[in-house]
Amino acid sequence: MYLILSSILFPILAGLFLLVRHRTPLSGETPTDRKSLIALTGCSLIITAIFVIAALFAENGFTLFYLTPSLPIYFRVDSVGRIFSLLAVIVIPCAGFFSFAYMKHEEHESRYYGFYLLVFGVLNALCFAGNLITFYLFFELLTLSSMPLVLHNGSKEAVMAGLKYLFYSLCGAYAALFGIYFLYRNCDSLTFTMDGALRASAIAEHGGFLLVVAFVMLLGFGVKAGMFPMHAWLPTAHPVAPAPASAVLSAVIVKAGVLATIRVLGMFGTDFLKGTWVQTAWLCLTLITVFMGSLLAYREPVLKKRLAYSTVSQLSYILFGLAVMNETSFTGALLHVLAHGFIKAALFLCAGAIIYKTGKTRVEEMRGIGKEMPVTMWCFTVASLGLIGIPPTGGFLSKWFLALGSLKSGIPVFGVLGPVILLVSALLTAGYLLPLTIHGFFPGADYDYNRLQKKEPCKLMRVPILMLTALSVLAGIFPFAIFLAYFAVTGR
Repeated sequence: MYLILSSILFPILAGLFLLVRHRTPLSGETPTDRKSLIALTGCSLIITAIFVIAALFAENGFTLFYLTPSLPIYFRVDSVGRIFSLLAVIVIPCAGFFSFAYMKHEEHESRYYGFYLLVFGVLNALCFAGNLITFYLFFELLTLSSMPLVLHNGSKEAVMAGLKYLFYSLCGAYAALFGIYFLYRNCDSLTFTMDGALRASAIAEHGGFLLVVAFVMLLGFGVKAGMFPMHAWLPTAHPVAPAPASAVLSAVIVKAGVLATIRVLGMFGTDFLKGTWVQTAWLCLTLITVFMGSLLAYREPVLKKRLAYSTVSQLSYILFGLAVMNETSFTGALLHVLAHGFIKAALFLCAGAIIYKTGKTRVEEMRGIGKEMPVTMWCFTVASLGLIGIPPTGGFLSKWFLALGSLKSGIPVFGVLGPVILLVSALLTAGYLLPLTIHGFFPGADYDYNRLQKKEPCKLMRVPILMLTALSVLAGIFPFAIFLAYFAVTGR
């Protein structure tokens, strides 16, 4: 109990302290002030990570208090929550330490780190939520606490992107809330399960209507995961946020939509949804998103926006695996949660390092960047290979299970169409990522080598990039991730 609460409350209280500190006139005005800010934030990230890792071994759930006699705020650590928590506890500190160098010359640093820590605490609460009411409360708080990271620089573009993110997220959350009302009336409990919580009498009397409710909830929570047709907020929000915030947004925060989808599937039960129009419509939307996101990324000239469209596509790989609804595809989806998280965080931090050191933001400006920043571009290349799905990276392993699960499902048309679209998307991914590597390391005979200057970022930037790149490969080599995903699927 105390470990779970500490992993939630400690970063939230530390974040609130920094937000209050931000209001003081002396905040951030001297090098000494900045050193204390960095020290406080760094210690908070490390201590929170220790609390989270310790909490991952906590088995017992507990009720914090009751909203009503039948609606408890309940926390519990389960196998699914462990996977998402593991991703957060690695990516958020890495991107946080990267921020210490990246945000050095930015205004309102204290405010940025305050909301950054708030997001860490809320994400921990989301991963450890034990029932649908607790999850929904922190799902809404995640939107409110992460929006300031999107609009941090205060430009008109950033404010509009932040408002768009807020509007889309709230609309999706309200659609999900609509479904929670009916689940409350037709389930004995809102405590999470993977076996279905609907009463047999409710399925017999209101089965058709409950399918509508399930679809609305999948659409609503799918907004956070960038699923078509409510995906437009994601490529708008990523380019305007600071690069480390974009890394967390793309690698972790959007996964809240995936986690919510898994929880909804568990509440309704795959036996209830499998073979219905809900599964068919959901499969259509996920495959449309996979192809559309890759195609838009291929055509996008701005690097961070290209990576944002890529996130739209890759998240629907995960949703497609969930929509197939068998153990193999579920395992692939959960493996892709980890693989994509490490890969996309590494890619966004590489993009941030390039922007920080050169000011270049567009793809056509990257010619010769591999000569100027070889370590950064090698990491970008390795992470890109993982996103394409080249062995032995984690991206290959997850996509292998996704394709295998789809072929084994026996679903008419989609059983074969799914792997075909995943393959086409992988080719498009190669088309929008590998040219940066090719032109970066082989700029051509007309490149002015005499003006070449090394511009590698400092260790605070370099080490997180190297760690995340290494993890993107290790996730495909060692079987730990497979076992973790399999246990989450089977409940063993």
